[in-house]
Amino acid sequence: MGRGKVQLKRIENPTSRQVTFSKRRNGLLKKAYELSVLCDAEVALLIFSPSGKAYQFSSHDMDGTLARYRSDVGLPQSNHPHSRALVWKSEMEDMKRSIISLDARLRNFAGEDLGLLSLKELKQLERQMSVGIERVRSKKRRITSEHINQLKRKYKGLQEEHSRLQKRLNQLKDVGVTTSRISDANAFSALEMAFQVNGLQN
Repeated sequence: MGRGKVQLKRIENPTSRQVTFSKRRNGLLKKAYELSVLCDAEVALLIFSPSGKAYQFSSHDMDGTLARYRSDVGLPQSNHPHSRALVWKSEMEDMKRSIISLDARLRNFAGEDLGLLSLKELKQLERQMSVGIERVRSKKRRITSEHINQLKRKYKGLQEEHSRLQKRLNQLKDVGVTTSRISDANAFSALEMAFQVNGLQN
């Protein structure tokens, strides 16, 4: 069965009205973002809640978009400080809400403040953490493998250097033995000649 039609009239229940506002506001902001990305459109959206809180989205500079709108429809340009203060206040409130949301998210990932989460939210958090842990493990395995391969290359290089030095040492030893033999032969010949000269003199 399809979804039934929602009757467009003011929701009397304050809680239901706030929940609906929150959901539809997020959907509207998402649609505005998608429109700006898909169609390369300049989009500016301002929403004021029943309590007076301001929510906004702008694909470009909000002040620039508002100035362009005023120019297109023939309204006088406004640089009133109060208007700019409202925009800044709205942006600050958005940033504060984002910080609070991110901080709560971080505490949830650390296993804190879980009592406020529903079963569905807990399952979603568990899935996200499982995916995150698997990514960390995969990264760790890759780094460990690269480190082992690097050590193997270093070890192979050291083995080759050791073999080269050992070969050089053996060559030097061979040269030393040959030189020693030549020196001994020269000394023996000199001694033999001395004996011969001495015999002739006698």
